[in-house]
Amino acid sequence: MNFVILILTLAGLNLMNNAEPLLVDTEALNGAWEANYVDDNGKAIRIVAIVSDGYYTSTAFGADDGSFENTNGGLIELSGNAFKMTYEFNLAEKEKVGTSETLTAHLNDDVLTFEGYEDMEWNRIDDGNPGELYGAWLITGRERNGEISRSTPGARKTMKILSGTRFQWIAYNTDTGEFFGTGGGTYTTENGKYTENIEFFSRDNSRVGRSLRFEYEIKDGEWHHSGLSSKGEPIYEIWTSRADLD
Repeated sequence: MNFVILILTLAGLNLMNNAEPLLVDTEALNGAWEANYVDDNGKAIRIVAIVSDGYYTSTAFGADDGSFENTNGGLIELSGNAFKMTYEFNLAEKEKVGTSETLTAHLNDDVLTFEGYEDMEWNRIDDGNPGELYGAWLITGRERNGEISRSTPGARKTMKILSGTRFQWIAYNTDTGEFFGTGGGTYTTENGKYTENIEFFSRDNSRVGRSLRFEYEIKDGEWHHSGLSSKGEPIYEIWTSRADLD
């Protein structure tokens, strides 16, 4: 499912069209967006989408407890008001990985809707600022036994996508449609310190609410990232912008 259909399927909403047309390019959607609904069991669900330079992720999780519900993402292209998504991962429908869907988008100020689904409003959280680490990144290096091992991402990818204030990491395989895990929330960068505040974590809900602090530095356009993982293990990683790889 794309991030619109995911929400509507869960919410079971019947929607009408009442928005003004959107006539812009993909950059107009850069940043983070959120929508909310209550499911059939009365549970409040929050959905957060991040759009960064032609890539997107969308994740649904419990608004009150951060319990993970669903996620999908991949490439995004906006031409006029034609909103096209090509799935790289889709937890609910992995058979859609590699396929595309196109919807008609509308934007009024900082409220995004889709033709046929206007009662589900996406409100802008940020526009990509301040976002020193804004963008879509793939992991290309790790330290092992004191040495840096570099690799070129293939079908098996670990991506981290950041808006101005939000982040999400995802591990997946574009050939098989497999999904291995994800986590996300808010982040800050200050004086070489990168801090993640976890709002959802697919593998272990008990980690919701934790904050992780790392050292970071941009070297030759790559993000060098070090500290302790969510398991308390030391890590040193190198992330490369997808714009430099694709």
